[in-house]
Amino acid sequence: MPMIDVYAPADMFSEEAGRCLASDLTQAVLAAEGFPDPAPVNVQHVTGFYIHRLPSSDVHTARTGSARTVRVDVIAAAGGLTSAAKKVIIEAATEIVARHALDKNQTNRTFVVVHEAAPGGWGIAGKTFSKDNVADFHALDMS
Repeated sequence: MPMIDVYAPADMFSEEAGRCLASDLTQAVLAAEGFPDPAPVNVQHVTGFYIHRLPSSDVHTARTGSARTVRVDVIAAAGGLTSAAKKVIIEAATEIVARHALDKNQTNRTFVVVHEAAPGGWGIAGKTFSKDNVADFHALDMS
């Protein structure tokens, strides 16, 4: 049940590419977490994707102003990802960003951060969830 944020210069992805990026990244991360395809409906309802389109003048590196970098930030529930799953996410996210940016050089300017919420720090509908009480999550009415 990841939350995915992509930070990029405003002109990096077209509107259509942004929607494809959302679909492809969420599917890749859910697969890495071990969910079937399609994922359970409740998981689909709470898997969030946000694209933050920033003015080029607001994207910098230590060396370059108006940098063409993209940052993908993936947050998962505590204990939800193995080291191997994190590696898969980093590789897949980098490839997906480069493909939708239509810039073969974007691979070298894509940074991926994968981390987990602290135990007790992942909540939905005002309740905390973890691997230990996932059945309670699946019982939520998401309609």
